[in-house]
Amino acid sequence: MTTDATRRLRVVVVGGGTAGWMTAAAFVRLLPTRCSVVLVESDAIGIVGVGEATIPHIRAFNERLGIDESQFMAATRATYKLGIEFVDWARIGDRYMHPFGTFGRDTRGVGFPHFWNRARQHELDSGAFDDYAIAIAMSRRCRFSPPPRPDVGLTTAYNYAYQFDASLFAVYLRQMAEKAGVERIEGRILGVLQDDTGNVSDLKLADGRTVAGDFFIDCSGFRSLLIGEALQEPFEDWSHWLPCDRAVAMPCQTTGPLTPFTSSIAMEAGWRWRIPLQHRTGNGYVHSSAFVDEQVAIDALVGAVESDATASPRVLRFKAGRRRRSWVRNCAAVGLSSGFLEPLESTSIYLIQVAITALIELFPDRAICDVDRDEFNDVIAVEYDRIRDFLILHYHATERRDTPFWSYVGNMSIPDSLAEKIALFRGRGRVEPYARGLFLEPSWLAIYHGQHILPEGYDCRAESIPLDELGASLLRMRQAIASAVEGMPNHGDYIAAHCAMSGPVS
Repeated sequence: MTTDATRRLRVVVVGGGTAGWMTAAAFVRLLPTRCSVVLVESDAIGIVGVGEATIPHIRAFNERLGIDESQFMAATRATYKLGIEFVDWARIGDRYMHPFGTFGRDTRGVGFPHFWNRARQHELDSGAFDDYAIAIAMSRRCRFSPPPRPDVGLTTAYNYAYQFDASLFAVYLRQMAEKAGVERIEGRILGVLQDDTGNVSDLKLADGRTVAGDFFIDCSGFRSLLIGEALQEPFEDWSHWLPCDRAVAMPCQTTGPLTPFTSSIAMEAGWRWRIPLQHRTGNGYVHSSAFVDEQVAIDALVGAVESDATASPRVLRFKAGRRRRSWVRNCAAVGLSSGFLEPLESTSIYLIQVAITALIELFPDRAICDVDRDEFNDVIAVEYDRIRDFLILHYHATERRDTPFWSYVGNMSIPDSLAEKIALFRGRGRVEPYARGLFLEPSWLAIYHGQHILPEGYDCRAESIPLDELGASLLRMRQAIASAVEGMPNHGDYIAAHCAMSGPVS
């Protein structure tokens, strides 16, 4: 590791794909005076390039890199995303949404859910909890318009993300990164060389070349070439809580309107995603191999898609969990090499983004410091642990016992951290706050209500409004949302006018 403060560190990114090119593009853009960036990848090694659904944080990442939204969406065949629809999760026939936005409007310093719970318990005409989220109303009507800024009230309290072709996103970022000065080396890595301190010093390529570096970033996917194979960092296995370990992916032609949301449809031994893009619809069946045969899962997906397939089904194998540490010695892992959580809440790219942001903020100054490394590992661990609990909630809160899989997840033991959070909400309708980690109160409320976890009580301050006034206020909220959505353009029409794809459909 160099100690010369005047020399830029040589950062070597191992692997391309979404994680590798997001990392390379961010480093060359945001740390131009502190490092040079080399990316090593092999065209002979495939990437996990299925259609990607994201969460709103991706917008901030793109903005920091100076990416034009309309250009990016056209290049990646993207659509807008207002949330995730869950079908048949708690009970067969159920349908609810996790929106990117809030529910209702707080009053007199008291959260809206407490007023709604009071109205429900007094049998007022309070409507469904979903009726108070404008992102849900927009999704149901297939409407889209960017929220005005700043957020000024009930009818603007929403956000959005994207649904795009991940392989095209990697191509887009590669072009940007190489133009900005990233050096790409084509080659298959055969070995990882370490110096006498244990730091990674060089990569040995199949053609005999070596690639030296000061700081290495492992974006090699499930193989985890550096952090796992070379540095032997232990993997924490969470498959007893998240038993899905396979996904069958297969795109098909898009039929019907372009919906501004991702769908998650419960299946016999897992769930099926549906991601509508401009040029096709992404489909996949995330399942547990302990509860369904692989060929049966393939056949189930083929039989469930809405139209003719545009490619053959392919099977992805994985295990839920994370590396105990994601930064070891002079190597940090980003993306799948760091850990994996199934795409139920579209968090894969978010976890890449979090790792990149933390690495940039903690980038080595002269030499790697233990305090920086420890802080990075703590940040990543908290992010994975928070998301893990949120995903487990979806499964454990089910009332279904109609298949062995749903019976297992409904009866399994859960982490104490999640059990305590559920108990707090059941009692007083309170969502436990925390300073770090993904998914704030509205997200937890969406899943609690959607999966029929309702509180027994509410904040007593909600009684400050007379019942007749409360009922009238709730009605006005629903009417305001309906009126605002009615004036918005159709989602497909908005895309056609602002960010329609160009070039051949592939």
